Parts: sequence; structure tokens; C-alpha cells
Amino acid sequence: MAAPGRALPSAARSKWDIREEVWEHLEASGLAEFPRPVRGRIPNFKGSLQACCSLRELDVFSRAREVKVDPDKPLEGARLAALQARKTLLVPTPRLRSGLFNRIVPPPGATKEMLRRCATSQGVRDFSVPVGLDSKAQVDLVVVGSVAVSEKGWRIGKGEGYADMEYAMMVSMGAVQEDTPVVTIVHDCQVLDIAEELLGDHDLTVDYILTPTRTIQTNCKRPKPQGIMWHKVSSEMLGKIPILKTLRCREKQAGKDVTLQDEQPALADTNRAAVSDKKVMAAHPQPRAAPGSAPVLLPHVGRDPVNPKSEGSDSITTVFLGNLPGSLRVSQLKSALRELQVVPAALKWQGAQHRAFLDFREQEAAHRALCSLQGLSLGGNALRVELAKSQRNKGQGEINSHK
Repeated sequence: MAAPGRALPSAARSKWDIREEVWEHLEASGLAEFPRPVRGRIPNFKGSLQACCSLRELDVFSRAREVKVDPDKPLEGARLAALQARKTLLVPTPRLRSGLFNRIVPPPGATKEMLRRCATSQGVRDFSVPVGLDSKAQVDLVVVGSVAVSEKGWRIGKGEGYADMEYAMMVSMGAVQEDTPVVTIVHDCQVLDIAEELLGDHDLTVDYILTPTRTIQTNCKRPKPQGIMWHKVSSEMLGKIPILKTLRCREKQAGKDVTLQDEQPALADTNRAAVSDKKVMAAHPQPRAAPGSAPVLLPHVGRDPVNPKSEGSDSITTVFLGNLPGSLRVSQLKSALRELQVVPAALKWQGAQHRAFLDFREQEAAHRALCSLQGLSLGGNALRVELAKSQRNKGQGEINSHK
């Protein structure tokens, strides 16, 4: 693991390379805290409460009346600080299924212990009320989790894009302004040099970084997202996040172009960061997660534009499933995939050889499937799950490579 603030060894490092390195380092160094393993999550770390306490010392926190804090475990101390300071605390709803915000409302006369409970994930569920689109929320400070961040303010999340989308939705609602400060709270080892070309125009940057030992003001000049980039939103995503439908309708009535990603015949991929990230992901499969790790179930919210040149056969990424029990039926495998929300473009069943191949049109979807399927057992067999040795199932050569 590179030391804090130092460049990673190779300029070709992708976002996934950086995520994997941070997750692995936190686990190997004993810095990871519950929930474990931290892979696939905004990682909790030793010293997170100490880092969160530094939030009270920021002028932007003292001046804020409404504070939005993500629901991640390492930000529990930040939620507590907002409640103890009697600020309005807004927390995004889980996976944005039922809206954008919930407002945490402690019971009247809440004790310090009750406020601590309200700041936990259970407390967020028990003591919150939904905030509607027409509530005229005015967020004065945004606190987000990160997997990695640079002193320049470049941020890398866990890969699902929710923080980016939440911010874009707040812009669309008028809940944040161009100068609304964004704070992230991480361990010192998560502060790394990150190449700016890895950032897309949908990526959220940060203005302050709090660690157990440092407070960093990034002075970031890169513009934050100016709203929802509809050309990066899929119809599937629109169905999963109801509030997006409402925002889209409003923006369409206002005369904005709200054409979705899969409604456009072709989009040139001008996002070099996305291309670089995907190429390296394909060449360097992710390490296996330990059984029981949290699956990444939903499509990437900030999905990259479609590259028309990669729509052909070369764009397929294949996941290999081995050690299938002889008694397993393809319908049982499909049912298991549905439960884990793994939706391949094609499933190639070779039950007699105790294996199957899942084809995905997007490399990121394949990698998320890898995360979701790790530790899966069917019919008493722990499945072997990995990227196929080549990008496609190229007949007998590839099949032989998995014997």
C-alpha cells in the first residue's frame, strides 16, 4: 500500500485497482472495523470516531443549519455531531428506493445516549421521517464516505455511484448551491494521489478531508456535478429509483434534454477515465471476496456512456461458474442469480461438465457479479466463481482452460 499522499506505483492504476488496494490494506493492517470484510463497502476503520469529531472544528459545520450525512458506518460520529449540535440532519434513503432524504428526529428531551442511538443505522431507521421533493430543503454541508481520496479533492467511492447521484439530485432539487462544501471522512491510509484523468464529469469532489490525524482543505477548483446527467441513466435505473422519474418529468417540463442512456442510438465515449478503468478491470480481475461479504447488487448509478465501437462481440465479459453439483438444474441457477440480482446478457449452461458461463455486455456488471456470487453454495457445493480466462467464451479453447 502506498503511504498517505504518495502516488500509486503505476500511472495506469484504475479506480478498481485503487479500491482493491485500500480494502486489502485496511484488512491486512488490522485497521478495518465492523462491518467486515470492508471490501465492497465504504470502509469503517479504527479512529473513525476521532476523525468525525474534527467536524465540530470546521467553520463550515458551525455555520451549517442543515447537514446531509451518508448512512455509512464510519460516518456515525458525524451524524452524532450534527444531532448534538441541534442541526437538521438529513440522511439519504437506502439505495434511494423511497425518496432522497430522511430527516432524523430524536424524541423530545433526548439524552446523549438516545442521540447516539439515533446516529446509528438502526436509529436512522427508527427515528426518521421522509423529506419530500417539495420540502424546500437547503443543505448547508454535505458529508460523504469514500474508499480513497486525494489531497486535491478527487474522490473514489465504492463503485456504485450513489454519492454522485445523490448530489446531482440535490442540485436538481435546488437543495445545494455551487459553494455548498463537501466533507469526506477517511483513514490516513485512504489519502492517496489519484490521477485526475480517472475522474468523470459525474464524479463528486470534496472540499475537506478529515482523518484521525489531519484536517485537509483541498481548495478543489474542479466543478462539481451540475445536475443529473440523464444520458448516463438507464431505463433500468429509472425503474429502481422512483424519485428519478419525478425529477425527470419536472426537468422535461422545464425543457431540458432528459434522453436516457439506452434511448440514444449511439453516444461517443469521451470519458477517458471510464475507458481506462474498464480496460484495466478486464486485464486485472478482482481478488475473491471472503464468503459472507456484502454483495454489490445494483447497477452502477453513474454508468459510463455507451461506446458504439465496443457494442460488438469484443465487448462481452464472461464470468465462469465451476463446481456445480451434478443434480443442479439450470432453472435453479437462474433462480439463485435472480435472488442476487445478477442479470447476465446470456447464460451458457454446461451442467454435464459442472460449469456455466455468464456473459455481460459491461465489464463493470461482470465485476459486480463476481462480488455478488462469491461464497455462493448450491446443492451443498461452494461454487468456483471467477472471470473467464479470456473476454469471451471462444469455444473449446476456453472451455479446456477451465477443466
